[in-house]
Amino acid sequence: MLVWFFFSWGMARAYFPSAANELCQVGKISEALSPITARLPIGSRYYKSTTLVVRNSAQIDGLETGLPQQVFDQTEQRTLRNVIGQTRSIIAILSNPAQQDPKTAADLAMVADDLNQLADRLRSGYDGLVPTAEALEQPRWGVESTEIPLLPITARGVLFDDVSVEVKSVAERFLKLRNFPPEAMGLIEKTMTEIAALKDAANNDNSWGESEKAERVKYIKAVERIFRRLDDGIIFPADALQDVNQGVENLFDAVGDAKGGLGVVEALFFPGEGVVKSRTICIEQGSARWLPKPTDVVAKFAKLANPDVENGGGYKGTTLLWVKWLPISDVVGFLIPDMVVDALPGSYGTHDSDGSFMPTYKDRLLALAQGEVYLGSIPMLDGHIWDSLFRVIVAMGFGVLLGVPLGIYMGVSRFFKSFFDPLIELYRPVPPLAWAPLILTIFGIQDDGKIFLLFMVAFAIMVISARTGASGTQLSKIRASHSLGATNRQILRHVILPNALPEILTGVRIAIGVCWGTLVAAEMLAGTTGVGFIENVARTVSDYELIWVTILIMGLLGLMFDLIMRKVIDILIPWRGKG
Repeated sequence: MLVWFFFSWGMARAYFPSAANELCQVGKISEALSPITARLPIGSRYYKSTTLVVRNSAQIDGLETGLPQQVFDQTEQRTLRNVIGQTRSIIAILSNPAQQDPKTAADLAMVADDLNQLADRLRSGYDGLVPTAEALEQPRWGVESTEIPLLPITARGVLFDDVSVEVKSVAERFLKLRNFPPEAMGLIEKTMTEIAALKDAANNDNSWGESEKAERVKYIKAVERIFRRLDDGIIFPADALQDVNQGVENLFDAVGDAKGGLGVVEALFFPGEGVVKSRTICIEQGSARWLPKPTDVVAKFAKLANPDVENGGGYKGTTLLWVKWLPISDVVGFLIPDMVVDALPGSYGTHDSDGSFMPTYKDRLLALAQGEVYLGSIPMLDGHIWDSLFRVIVAMGFGVLLGVPLGIYMGVSRFFKSFFDPLIELYRPVPPLAWAPLILTIFGIQDDGKIFLLFMVAFAIMVISARTGASGTQLSKIRASHSLGATNRQILRHVILPNALPEILTGVRIAIGVCWGTLVAAEMLAGTTGVGFIENVARTVSDYELIWVTILIMGLLGLMFDLIMRKVIDILIPWRGKG
């Protein structure tokens, strides 16, 4: 399906170069009709008048039931119930075709007649229609940044364009129509006067407390809000709009007839929404928008992979994947916490009376721990891809290092299982992204927050995998080892651990996949580098070529991780699957 979606638009450009422009003119008719269809079942299954009547009636019933009698005196309660009853009566009058204003009915009939005349004009054909010279000078479809030329370039397109202009005029007249029967006008004026008196009393009567006064004002506003939806006159009897609805359906049928072979082209070669008229432009929707050419995706990837950031390579000032010289002191500073130096005996140096300063051994060690001592440089990977890989690798390393021993001890020790199992199971079911806002708030948007989030994901998976593998060790193997004189440590090392290794390595494969997905989401939430960061920026600007590049990068990296784990499994547990 993706292959067809991609090639279909290319085939349309090659064999039907005018099709998009003609569909653009059809889109103009749909856009011009939208104010009318929004009030008809064509747009939303129900007449808009029906929707308003049902919603307002239900809200009126709720207001009447929930009238707060404790904050209104008897006179005000009678007035409020009278207002509510009159509001119901207004809805009934507006919905009654027998009470409809004759002038409004005549105007609606004229709109329906105009729509039918336009349908007849579409069916009469486009003989004699010629596109303008300005239209023929437009850039062709897909040649420039303007996706589809807006002015009609064929005779059939001219027909659709002319009809769209007249449809727009009809729609403007339709929007101005209001249903104000004389019976309703009297009730509307009376109800408006009573609501104004209630509002004045609610705002100026100081005999009530602040909370009671606020409740009075709130209730009257709710009543007025429903009334205001009625006094604009947009509720019509359902029968009154039936001719207009049929006129719109007739016009759409005429558009389909006028399309002729264009309808087949649209169905086959314009998947999805096809061509859409949007304000002042016609744009490609469907697969043409989100499925760019493979060559464009490769070109975008090549641009990102270019390490020359100053000349347009990389992304947002960072390479995609390259090598940089990393000072060894930065690595040492990352690995040695300052608190280790603080815990050593002795004190830091102080300045002498002459203003000189002689550092002690703790000052020198602190400079080393803070990466201020030059120890040379080493080549190190750098870029968005490496930043994402680094976060996953470090988090997985800590997850395996801490999760596997704990899981094994939980599998062989009732104490460890009873103590740690509730803690693990308490946070394990929580989606990783639920922790993200909290962790990113604590650690910030730097790497340590993302690494800790990924560690939480990997740690729980590794604990469960190691525990399952250890607890599944056959008791006969353990007893046989005891009978041969093995100590508990030897049994743990040579019997339980090898038995748990298949589960552990399977857990590693699962954890890598979950960590990778979590990392991309975390980088999208808060990040300045990484594959997820690139996709998030691309999403906000609708750069679909870049989105496909990030999808391919994530897929290739995931495949690379899985292939590596398969090789590791074949090396560490060659007996798996051969029993």
